[in-house]
Amino acid sequence: MSYRRLHYHLVWATYRRRPTITRDVERSIHRTLRNKARELKVFVYAIGNVEDHIHLAISILSTIAVAECIRHLKGASSYIVNREHAGIDFAWQTGYGAFTSGDRDKPMVVTYVRNQKRHHGAGTTLSDLERTPDDENEEREE
Repeated sequence: MSYRRLHYHLVWATYRRRPTITRDVERSIHRTLRNKARELKVFVYAIGNVEDHIHLAISILSTIAVAECIRHLKGASSYIVNREHAGIDFAWQTGYGAFTSGDRDKPMVVTYVRNQKRHHGAGTTLSDLERTPDDENEEREE
């Protein structure tokens, strides 16, 4: 049996960076991400967001690829938002940012993810941890 401890900081944006993550939508997204992660045997340390993008600090087992895990998380959350919040026409952009960290950096990443609203409000974001694919050329992912 193999042993692996990999921590990821994931970030992805709403379609065309539309500010569609309201407080109600946020609750649906967070709940769905935690439920889907449990189903995938992914451990969620923290979820944070602002109106147009979301961050997760997670650990993924070796039984699922990072891209596959993200596909499931994005798909489940957009499905639930559109089902529970009629009229929003919610979607994520294709692509994502994925960053690895070790045990030593994990507390900093978890704190950063949890405090997204504060960081964005105060202008204290870390550009290296905010990177997503080019917003202008993105397609819709549901």
